[in-house]
Amino acid sequence: MALALVLGLLVAVCCHPGGTVDEESPVRAEQNKVMQADRRSPFDIANSRFALEFYQRALQTRRNDNFVFSPVSISTSVASLGLGARGTTLAETMKGLKFSPTQSRVPDIQRGFQYLVRTLNQVREQLQLSTGNAMFIQEQLEVLASFLDDARALYAAQVVPTDFQQPAAAEQLIHDFIRNETHGKIQDLISNLDRDTALILVNYMFLKAKWETPFDPEDTFKSKFYLNKSRSVQVPMMKVEDLTVPYLRDEALSCTVVELKYLGNANALLILPDQGKMQKVEAKLLPETLARWRNNLKPRFINELYLPKFSMSGSYELQSILPQMGIREVFTTQDDLSGITTRQQLKIAQVVHCTLLDVAEEGTEVVDTTRMKIKTVSATVNPTIIRFDSPFLIYIYDKNSDTILTIGKVANPSQSQSS
Repeated sequence: MALALVLGLLVAVCCHPGGTVDEESPVRAEQNKVMQADRRSPFDIANSRFALEFYQRALQTRRNDNFVFSPVSISTSVASLGLGARGTTLAETMKGLKFSPTQSRVPDIQRGFQYLVRTLNQVREQLQLSTGNAMFIQEQLEVLASFLDDARALYAAQVVPTDFQQPAAAEQLIHDFIRNETHGKIQDLISNLDRDTALILVNYMFLKAKWETPFDPEDTFKSKFYLNKSRSVQVPMMKVEDLTVPYLRDEALSCTVVELKYLGNANALLILPDQGKMQKVEAKLLPETLARWRNNLKPRFINELYLPKFSMSGSYELQSILPQMGIREVFTTQDDLSGITTRQQLKIAQVVHCTLLDVAEEGTEVVDTTRMKIKTVSATVNPTIIRFDSPFLIYIYDKNSDTILTIGKVANPSQSQSS
């Protein structure tokens, strides 16, 4: 029978205690240095390694396109199979998630994901961030009570009995659920369900953040965005003046790094390669590089910062990417998912991931009906002006858990979507 993973913007996780990861070579010395330098745990380092390796793998088929995904969505969804995976299937899955057996045992990894999900779901006054997990289970499937109990107890998973013998009705049930939980942002994520479907795991996240320093919509104007040296497009360009933000100029990689803060403990790291240097920067997207950037960001006064207003989405079939990262057995008939049911052989038939990213001016609610701008005229000899008017990268991460929520590559803001 078929089993499908359907990932929304981001995902919650279900885990099952027990087991250790197969032995592998020790973690590289450089990665140990990174962990010590930024004082993160092996769990955090592994999640970062997974996120950036996934970027490199998926990039091969979309190097010049917009590209956005939620690494924590993918990693927690894959890790959730630990609830039902056993033997080499479990061990291979954890190795593919970049966890080292010399540093992390499976129970510790699972506790890490449990803590991560709970942290992401903490109530925050100024940031809407919520994750969830649901299981649509074939009504006639004899699912182990331990699987259901762990799903409910550890991650408050919603269990929904579903009649997959009526594929159209089952699709509609799942679509309505996802649409409701993501505030209508994700629709029709799955299609072509067949009668052999036994279980669909749906993981999702809804994120709505406000800039700490908002862009004024009245300042947004049409401007050129340079796709390369010879081509440009017109895009709505936002503008903000006179702000102090964490800043770094990386001469070795020929890029500028700026951090913009959201209200509610979420930040956006914006990486602007010099013209023609995107591939150089992408080749060095490693945990060490991210740690170095974040450790060396220093507050700097910016006279003017320009950022395009854009909206893009990405939808990916992960069964072609995850095997490249070492997660293979779970997609074969040799998989062991006997922790879900011992009555029938289950096989992962589909892994779908979808992410939506909107970047706009909205930052705070304006109560006044009349606004007045007053600018101080100063004799700035060498003003600092940053223009995101060529392809750039954006990382949105949660400060509470130090987790990358979204990674995006903005190659052409005039294209609303990528897939």
